[in-house]
Amino acid sequence: MTEITTLLRAAGAGDPAAADRAFALLYADLQRLAHSRMRRSGDMTLLDTTALVHESYLRFHGAGDLDFSDRHHFLAYASRVMHTVVVDLVRARQADRRGGDVVCVTLDTAIGDSATRHDDEILRVHEAMSDLAATDARLASVVEMRYFGGLCEQEIADALGVTERTVQRDWQKARLFLSTVLR
Repeated sequence: MTEITTLLRAAGAGDPAAADRAFALLYADLQRLAHSRMRRSGDMTLLDTTALVHESYLRFHGAGDLDFSDRHHFLAYASRVMHTVVVDLVRARQADRRGGDVVCVTLDTAIGDSATRHDDEILRVHEAMSDLAATDARLASVVEMRYFGGLCEQEIADALGVTERTVQRDWQKARLFLSTVLR
């Protein structure tokens, strides 16, 4: 059993020092996940990779006792958390734009139209992901881990306990489903 696995299990048992140490050891992997996520979203969010990792860390602590059997399960969960952070940020921005307490002054209407289009796209993808999860939860997990988390097929297979070929088939099915729903 690796040090990270030991720390993750201790954290699941309620040891906050182990949770902090595990997070520190996995920080580079979390940065890689965040970088992958931010590269795909472009300028759609106001977060950078460090802010996304730190916001995810705060959500981990807010979730309470989390039990991860190994590094792959932790990274799979982290990719899901990063996805929700980005979606929540977009929803908050849209709520502000539709009458929130923030006073928005748009100096360039092209930038505002572009941000609205990107925000709507993120929410459409999120809704399509919800439909996919209702149809087949494993397909949705594969998409979250691969697209939003940037994990490779072998890491996804390890996290889900399936073969790499099954992940490849699931990825193809999920892409077909999403492309049909998002037309």
